[in-house]
Amino acid sequence: MNDPLTHLRADGTAHMVDVSGKEVTARTATARGRVDLSEEAVAALRGGTVPKGDALGVARVAGIQAAKRTPDLVPLCHPVAIHGVTVDLEVDDGGVEITATVRTADRTGIEMEALTCVSVAALALIDMVKAVDRLAVVTGVRVVAKSGGRSGDWVRQE
Repeated sequence: MNDPLTHLRADGTAHMVDVSGKEVTARTATARGRVDLSEEAVAALRGGTVPKGDALGVARVAGIQAAKRTPDLVPLCHPVAIHGVTVDLEVDDGGVEITATVRTADRTGIEMEALTCVSVAALALIDMVKAVDRLAVVTGVRVVAKSGGRSGDWVRQE
């Protein structure tokens, strides 16, 4: 990891890297995160009794929307064509595990879109359950795998 910081010019100011000369390749990134919840919130999710309604459905759609809006939120992130997004929310005894996979065929990676997808899905979930659990916590948002592009495939060893 001794590569120069590509988003900095020689004078130290930030800029958006020019990727126009890069080849278009199929790229995929998967990110994961978690929302820790109380037993009461978990029971409400499992029983379909969350006061605001379908919390998992809302979180899923929020994550998909967020993936598509990532360049609006992350200043130096390139707009890329999103060709597919899957968001899985798995309720367990301690909360909800969120996994998002984002796909494109473009000139730059899609990891930021996957991270944004998970993060916003988690925030939407908290918004949906906050009447039941004001102490919900987002944890462990990270990229767990990527494929495509010059650097090839990568999987986090967890």
